[in-house]
Amino acid sequence: MNDRPTSVDLLRTVERFLEEQVVGQLQGPARFHARVAANVVAIVAREIETGDDHEAAEWERLGRLLDDPAEAPTTREGRHDGLRARNEALTERIRAGDADAGPFAEAVLAHLRATVDEKMDVSKPPRVGREGR
Repeated sequence: MNDRPTSVDLLRTVERFLEEQVVGQLQGPARFHARVAANVVAIVAREIETGDDHEAAEWERLGRLLDDPAEAPTTREGRHDGLRARNEALTERIRAGDADAGPFAEAVLAHLRATVDEKMDVSKPPRVGREGR
């Protein structure tokens, strides 16, 4: 593990520099592209900050849906491969009609809402209509 500054600290510094020093100095397309670059840096920082927790939560939700108690792999690549496999298994069950109605359908919908909420927390577009979820 590296000492300070962390990768998130570095990304946040670049984000602040772009927003506070660069964006205001530019006009037109260059200003837009600098703001996009600042947003990309912020997204990457949020993904680093939340990625492990989001992957663990998705792993657990999919495990409950698929009745698969296996522990999550310890490597990032292993987790990604495992999540892909679990999502493919869920997709097959949905295609087979298992999620058309009933408790399983409700559980799938809850899982999908939680997964999308986690993805939205990373990308941070304007959040409309989140009440009631």
